[in-house]
Amino acid sequence: MSELTAEDLDISVAIPAYNGATRLPKILDKLLTQTGVEKLSWEIIIVDNNSSDNTFEIIQNYQKIYNGNCHLRYFLEPEQGAAFARLRAVREAKGQLIAFLDDDNLPAPNWLSEAYSFGLEHPQAGAWSGQIHGDFEVNPPENFERIQAFLAIREHGSNPYLFDADNLRLPPGAALVVRKQVWRENVPQRPNLSGKLPGILVQGDDYEPLLYIHYAGWEIWYNPTMHTYHQIPRWRLERDYLLTLARGCGLCIFQLSLINTKNWQKPIVFIKTILGNLRRVLKHRIHYRGQLKSNLIALFEMEFYLASMMSPFYYLKSNLRKGLKNKFAL
Repeated sequence: MSELTAEDLDISVAIPAYNGATRLPKILDKLLTQTGVEKLSWEIIIVDNNSSDNTFEIIQNYQKIYNGNCHLRYFLEPEQGAAFARLRAVREAKGQLIAFLDDDNLPAPNWLSEAYSFGLEHPQAGAWSGQIHGDFEVNPPENFERIQAFLAIREHGSNPYLFDADNLRLPPGAALVVRKQVWRENVPQRPNLSGKLPGILVQGDDYEPLLYIHYAGWEIWYNPTMHTYHQIPRWRLERDYLLTLARGCGLCIFQLSLINTKNWQKPIVFIKTILGNLRRVLKHRIHYRGQLKSNLIALFEMEFYLASMMSPFYYLKSNLRKGLKNKFAL
């Protein structure tokens, strides 16, 4: 167990960034004007995940602005993937709490103080998240609320509650607060799911560390007093992107289900994943017969169910590919 030292800060805000030079000024301006943080010792960490734009220069300029308010630190993480950027942030953070924000999340003025207060009031919480509202460039399609959680929009009302981690009902990795010590003690240093990479569809990197935290006995909470605004550009509401997102979210389902699963249970989970999603596919096809080509939201859901049904086979194929790669690398 890692011991806290006198040098530990109250909270670190960690921002993984990839080509975020145009987005980072907005979020840094929001953090510069946070309220209720006068008595907090805190810092901001930018983890640059191999950006090819001028992210570094932007951070250098803001380091001058932030001088005297809080520390703004920059790190380059060469291993591609959001999961590796988050792991780097955890290694570098000096805060007892780590508040993750993506570079397209805009926090409300009291977001940081509400995040810190919730941690004090809920000592058994290993992680917590709040309300994430959509900030849309264009109006979303009809019935978009059915799939908005896939775009990290969470509006679950004004009452706090525990997330149902056993059924993969969890908050996204953005606008998430974790206890640094809890993460370090329970989350492996090498993730199974890396996040979006060229040629890799599978998602799930947000949920993997949370499942390790949950199975270690820590609670994961929804805190409605924390508000952030997720900027959704036009292209994220287009058909091709949404269907790719649906497939990526579905293909990780079996792999996430294996976390904390004993070997003898794996064949059962394998069969349940296939049959359970086959049932959903058939039911969905009957309900939306003749509408799937014209109803984007129903098509998204069908794509997710199909990918979830295929996720056990995707997992086996990926493991076989890794095994062959390691064999020929020897």
